[in-house]
Amino acid sequence: MNIPKYLAELLGTFGIVFCGTGSIIINQQTNGSISHLGIAITFGLIVMAMIYCFGHTSGAHFNPAVTLALCLSKKWHWKDFLPYICSQAIGAFLASGLLKFLFPTNELLGTTLPIGPWWQSFLLEVLLTYFLMLGILMMAFSNNKHANYTGLIVGMIVLTEALFAGPVCGASMNPIRSIAPAIVSGHTEYIWLYISAPFSGAILAIPLWKLLIKNQF
Repeated sequence: MNIPKYLAELLGTFGIVFCGTGSIIINQQTNGSISHLGIAITFGLIVMAMIYCFGHTSGAHFNPAVTLALCLSKKWHWKDFLPYICSQAIGAFLASGLLKFLFPTNELLGTTLPIGPWWQSFLLEVLLTYFLMLGILMMAFSNNKHANYTGLIVGMIVLTEALFAGPVCGASMNPIRSIAPAIVSGHTEYIWLYISAPFSGAILAIPLWKLLIKNQF
């Protein structure tokens, strides 16, 4: 058992959920002082920071959909699958629990909820996760001389997608980022959407990545 890897996944996921959903909560508590732009920037920057902090230790998944897609792509060991998922879940729930303690009057705690019809947010989440996963695979697991910039590019993808799609679907792209605040806040009515859509999008990215790397020169 590689304790440092699992601890890195726990800490990285904690950081993302704490800072990301925390920015949503604080924005609500302070009547919009952070703004939607600030929330998107917070998510992008914390993802980038956690990748550079812990990428050398755990590979910086911080996302069950990413872990599953990498295992299916044979770019990660299946023996790490359950420990990684458990580590990510512990980190996310610790973050949401702490935010509940800090802001007990906040109703949603950063829970992702669709603004329009469920199918609209479902399709958006599938597409957002699809391009996030494709970016991860192309930057970190291809013949890419710019692999050192993976954290920057992945952070920019998260920032950009959160910026334009966040007001409609929440731009989760990460099942555990949505599961933890939903369960801690008690708003679980759409939890199925934010589990199924990111997993679907991440898995769907694999065939195109394989096609693209076959034609690398």
